[in-house]
Amino acid sequence: MKQITGTWRLVRTRAKNDAGEVMHAPYGPKPMGLATFTSYGRMIAVLCDGRTTLPVDEVDREFNAYSGNYTFYGDTLTTRVDAASDMTRLGGEQVRYVHFERDGLVLYPPPRPWKNMIQHRELIWERIAT
Repeated sequence: MKQITGTWRLVRTRAKNDAGEVMHAPYGPKPMGLATFTSYGRMIAVLCDGRTTLPVDEVDREFNAYSGNYTFYGDTLTTRVDAASDMTRLGGEQVRYVHFERDGLVLYPPPRPWKNMIQHRELIWERIAT
C-alpha cells in the first residue's frame, strides 16, 4: 500500500459537473497548496488561488486551510478537523477519497454546490518530502 505520510505540493486541479462537463479549475489556473501528513497521525493543509490579481468577472479568490488528526485506510483519508479557515468545519470530519498515480496523489473531496451546479473536484499533488 502506498503511504500518504510526507509533504505534498498541489500541482493541478480539475473539476467536472454531474454531466461530466469540465468546469472552472478549483483554486484557479495557478493553484498553490501544501499538505503535510505526519507518521503520528496529524495533518495540515493550506490551498489557495495563486494568482496575484483576478479577472474582473471573478470575485472570489479561493482559500482553504485546516488541520487535525487523520486516518488513512487504503483509499479513504479522514481528518477530524480541530483548526480551520472555515469555522463550519471545526469538530467535523473531512473525508477524501485517495488515488495514487505514478508518484502523485489525487484527492477527491465530496461533490459540492458551486454556481448553481454540483462540482466534482480532483486535487493533484506531488510529494516534495518524506
